[in-house]
Amino acid sequence: MLLAPKFLFVPVSSEEGIGEYMRSRIIADEILRRWPKAQIDFVLNRRAPYADFCPHSTHLLDDTPTKKIKEVNQLMDDLRPDIVIFDAAGRKAQLKHANRIGAKVIFISQHRRKRSRGMKIERALVTDSHWVVQPEFVIGDISRFDRFKLGLIKRELPIFTGSIFKSPTKTIQQGLFSRYQVKQGEYLLYSAGSGGHSLKHELAADRFAQVAQTIFRETGVPSLMVFGPNYPKPLPEMEGVLAIPELSTCEFINLLAGAKGAILSGGDTLLQAVALNTPTLAVAIAKDQASRIDSCSARELILACDSSEREMLASTRQLLDKKSISIVRDNMAELSDTHGLEVGMNEIARLIGE
Repeated sequence: MLLAPKFLFVPVSSEEGIGEYMRSRIIADEILRRWPKAQIDFVLNRRAPYADFCPHSTHLLDDTPTKKIKEVNQLMDDLRPDIVIFDAAGRKAQLKHANRIGAKVIFISQHRRKRSRGMKIERALVTDSHWVVQPEFVIGDISRFDRFKLGLIKRELPIFTGSIFKSPTKTIQQGLFSRYQVKQGEYLLYSAGSGGHSLKHELAADRFAQVAQTIFRETGVPSLMVFGPNYPKPLPEMEGVLAIPELSTCEFINLLAGAKGAILSGGDTLLQAVALNTPTLAVAIAKDQASRIDSCSARELILACDSSEREMLASTRQLLDKKSISIVRDNMAELSDTHGLEVGMNEIARLIGE
C-alpha cells in the first residue's frame, strides 16, 4: 500500500463550464480525508475563473489541458504521480504517457460520446479504471461489440458510478439555513451552472433570477439564486431572492437536499438532485444537456421545459404543485441507491493497493 500516494487531476477546464473541475475537487477532498498524507496536484486552464482559487497545488496552462499534450506530459514527468485522473479530458498520447511512467490511469466520462472514446482499444489498454458518472438509464447500456472488444484485450468494463458528491449532513445544513435565513423544505434553489452560459441575448443566470423573482412575488416562497463563479456582472438585489455568488460543492449539496424544489441546468447538479430526491425543474443551457434531461423527464423523475421565461415560469408553478411533487418523489425513490463517491474511493483504494 502507498502511504503517501501522489494524484494528478486533469479535468476539462474552460471559461464556461465548471462541472468537471467541481467533480475533481470533490474526489480530491475525499482522498485527503481518507489518505491525509496524499499529494494532490491540479492542472488547469489559467483563463478559467476558478483557476486562481483552487485549494490544491495548481499548474496553469494557456488552454484546456487536453489541448496541451507536451505540457501535461512534461508535468507528469516532473511530478511522477501514482494516479492520474482525467475527468472528461486527455488525449490518447497523454493517457499513454501516464501509463508509460508507471501511473495508474482513471478516465471519467459523463456522456455516451466520451464513454465510447474511453473504450477505444488504444485508450482502454492504458486505462486502469473507467468511471461513467451517469446512471445507466441516462447514458444507456454498453454495446455487445464494446463488451466483446474489451474482453478480447482483457480490460474491465466501465463502472457506472452515477453522480459523485459528498452526502449532506444535518449539522452543515442547519448552519447554512441559519446563514441564509431559510427553513428546511420551505425555499427554492436556483442555479444555471457556472454562470457563464448564454441564452441568445442574455445570460442564463439572469433568466433564472428573473423567474425566481416573479415566482416569489406570486407565491411568497423565498429563493436562493446561485450565480456561479463565472458570472461576469455585479450581483443584483431582488425581492425575496437571495443572490449568492457561489457555493462550495458541500454547501450546494446540503442546500439542494433541504430545498422544497430546485430549478437547475442540465449538468451534473441535475443528477445530484435526482439522487437526493429533490423535486427539480431542468432547463438545458448547453448542447450536451438536452439528452440527459430527456432521459430523466421520460421516467418522470423531473420536470423539464425550454429556456424561455414564459415556459420556465409555467413549469416552476407546476413544480410547486403538490401532485407534481408527489409523482417525482415517488419515482425518484424507486431508483437504486448508488453512492458514486464511495464507488470511486473503493476503486482508488484498489489501485493504490490498500
